[in-house]
Amino acid sequence: MNKIKPVLLVVMDGIGFSETGIGDAVTMANTPVLDKLLAECPNTRLKAHGEAVGLPGDDDMGNSEVGHNALGCGQVYSQGAKLVNEAIESGRMFAGEAWNELIDNCGTLHFIGLLSDGNVHSNIAHLFNMLREAKKSGVKRVRVHILLDGRDVPATSASDYIEKLEEVLAELNDSGFNGLIASGGGRMKVTMDRYQADWGMVELGWKTHVLGEGRMFASAKSAIETLRSENAGIIDQDLPAFVIAEDGEPTGKIEDGDSVILFNFRGDRAIEISMAFDYDDFDFFNRKRRPKVCYAGMLQYDGDLKLPARFLVNPPEIKDTLSELLVANGINQYAVSETQKFGHVTYFWNGNRSGKTSEELETFKEIPSDRISFDRRPWMKSAEITDDLIEAIRSGKYGFIRCNFPNGDMVGHTGNLPASVIGVETVDLALARLIPVCDEYGVTLIVTADHGNADEMLEKDKKGNLAPRTAHSLNKVPFIIYDREVRYKIADGDYGLANVAPTLAGMFGLTPPASWEKSMI
Repeated sequence: MNKIKPVLLVVMDGIGFSETGIGDAVTMANTPVLDKLLAECPNTRLKAHGEAVGLPGDDDMGNSEVGHNALGCGQVYSQGAKLVNEAIESGRMFAGEAWNELIDNCGTLHFIGLLSDGNVHSNIAHLFNMLREAKKSGVKRVRVHILLDGRDVPATSASDYIEKLEEVLAELNDSGFNGLIASGGGRMKVTMDRYQADWGMVELGWKTHVLGEGRMFASAKSAIETLRSENAGIIDQDLPAFVIAEDGEPTGKIEDGDSVILFNFRGDRAIEISMAFDYDDFDFFNRKRRPKVCYAGMLQYDGDLKLPARFLVNPPEIKDTLSELLVANGINQYAVSETQKFGHVTYFWNGNRSGKTSEELETFKEIPSDRISFDRRPWMKSAEITDDLIEAIRSGKYGFIRCNFPNGDMVGHTGNLPASVIGVETVDLALARLIPVCDEYGVTLIVTADHGNADEMLEKDKKGNLAPRTAHSLNKVPFIIYDREVRYKIADGDYGLANVAPTLAGMFGLTPPASWEKSMI
């Protein structure tokens, strides 16, 4: 085939366009390169949330997983919450083999998951539906192990969600049904690690939920109140682990013959705890005791690893990805990010596949992330990612190079506005280094994002006071084409992330699959 013009795609994770101007770290940051690109280059704004990325409605914030699915496949698939909603509403979930296997002859039915309605990792409504259905199905004893959010929902809203759960349990509890909260902790402290960055979080979750080991409280409410009083200014995601006890004994240890449901639907922070339950050969930490349970995930979080083996709702079957199109046309690809977003430019980009489409034509590079709160090092590994990108460009091997700079998202999630400003400025510095290399080697540079976050770091609470916001935003994100040699023209239109892949295909002179969205050029 004819030599193609190489393309570098930069995903500025969590960097969008604010509509409110409240806590807008992107505008507050000194970003001369991004400003110049927006002023002088063809660009538009992409929708990165709600229906544009397969979520139920436009009040649902996007996330990095569905964002990279859409970027990499050029199509809109029903995702996460929408998939589960459809399975519950149709009754398929409760008629399925997995649900009935969990229900049949179980001692105690345990639920583990993020207690939130953020619709990013979980939705509390799904838990409530399953609790009610469990009672109808004859389950006598239920224990709920709650992970506290404060990231995709207001930073200190845990008590509101606990109250809602307690109300549902009180409604269901009677002489034939006993449901209680059994344990919990902040999502960034216990259980919900991802990409094997910190197995200690998962080990703490195992001890807390399974073994019933840890600091004991009479109720979840008293745990939250005490832990807040002891840790001034702490937000929900960082709350320590706790165990609920009666008469000095844990109320919800997981025992042989029990069933366990992980009710998160998003995969990245569900894989490691699923490995701990599912894998016989497991040496990431000492499980001490591995109860013989029937374990299931809300979805199968990794189709290639078949993890978990049992799941309640089938994940989207994503076909005809951009990587498949490029491989079919012999185009060599390179993907790089640090640990926190490595899976997004590989697994999620390639349609939820752990393996490569082609060992020969795809090269993946993971740069280990710092194991520290990202507001303490808001530059993260941006310099190392940039070094690696420059080396990949200069090698001349690759027709398509993609990367993710996580700063706007990962620092944004800490709620630290000054640190997020530094994170955004760090990405701008990376662009400043990349542009001259793209000029020298004739590379087209595409700059975009997967969702907003750092663009909306504050929100008004119920009293009208400004409070830290750690969740993703509903704002649109940039799509910029920089090329010193070619002046592309972006057609007028209302675009989303799924329009990026067909646009890239057009740049390579390839005909996209009929199922794809339209190109922007």
